[in-house]
Amino acid sequence: MHRFATYFVAACALSMSAGSAFSHVTLQDQAAAAGAGYRGVLRVGHGCAGASTTSITVTIPAGFNGAQPLVKAGWNVSTKIGKLEQPYESHGTKYTEGVQEITWTAKGAENALPDAFADEFTFRGTTPKKPGALWFKVVQGCEKGSNAWIEIPAAGQDAHGLTSPAARLDVLDVQAAGHAH
Repeated sequence: MHRFATYFVAACALSMSAGSAFSHVTLQDQAAAAGAGYRGVLRVGHGCAGASTTSITVTIPAGFNGAQPLVKAGWNVSTKIGKLEQPYESHGTKYTEGVQEITWTAKGAENALPDAFADEFTFRGTTPKKPGALWFKVVQGCEKGSNAWIEIPAAGQDAHGLTSPAARLDVLDVQAAGHAH
C-alpha cells in the first residue's frame, strides 16, 4: 500500500502543476493505475482566438479500452467505431472493434462554449495493463478556426516545449483498488 500512496501523491502533484501550467485542453486527472477504470475529464479553458468552441473531438489511443462518452446537455455526442490496433478481452468476450473517436458538437450557437469560459467533456474506459504514457489527441472546433491539440513529444523531448500538445495520461504500475466498469 505504501508504494501506491507514493505514486498517488506524485501523480497528484504532477496533475496540479501541469494543469496550471497549460491553457491547452488537458485531462483533469493526469495519472491512473494500469488496468483500471478511468473517468477522463477533458478541460477546455478557452476558444479559438476569440471564437466560441462548437465541437470537441478526442482520438482514443491504442490500449485504452471500452471508451464511452458521457452525454452533455446542449451538445450532441457521436462516436467513430473501428478496428482496434490492440484487441482485448473483457468478461470472456474478445473485442476487435471499439470506439476510436468521440465528438461533442454544440446544438446551435446558443450552446457553444464562449471563448472567455471554461467547460469539461467527459468519457470513461479502461487503462491498459502496461504502464506508460497515453496521449489523447483533441481537435477543438470553433465558430471561426480550430485548435489541434495533437502534438506528441519525441522520445526524450519535454512536452512543455510543444505549442499544441495532446492531453497526456500517465498509466502507473500500481494495483487498482477493485474492478471497475
